[in-house]
Amino acid sequence: MARIEHIALWVDDIDRICAFYAQYFNAVIGPLYENVAKGFTSRFVSFASGPRIEVMRTTTMSPVRHEAGAQRMGLTHLALSLGSEAAVDALIIVMKQAGVAIVDGPRRTGDGYYEAVILDPEGNRIELMA
Repeated sequence: MARIEHIALWVDDIDRICAFYAQYFNAVIGPLYENVAKGFTSRFVSFASGPRIEVMRTTTMSPVRHEAGAQRMGLTHLALSLGSEAAVDALIIVMKQAGVAIVDGPRRTGDGYYEAVILDPEGNRIELMA
């Protein structure tokens, strides 16, 4: 049976992104992997409930850039379940105080979800869901 093992993000600052996911979502930061010949470094951040995020940086190519928070074709957001509406509300308060970009919510969506949308430090859209 298939399951999502991890997703990958190209970033400019691996340590900054890893610290963000560790601080706000209790992710565990894995060891740094480096392939000098390919100009590639990465770390995984792992969540207690399963899938991981591979945070990657390259010096030998230029991944396509897009506007922070852009709704674009392809992978457009990552949704993280926080378990309850109260948990979403509480984290949004903390994030607002810390200056994290809040794009939308918290709110109840037309299809019944309770969510807020934020941007991580590299401008990736993250849905925080109950």
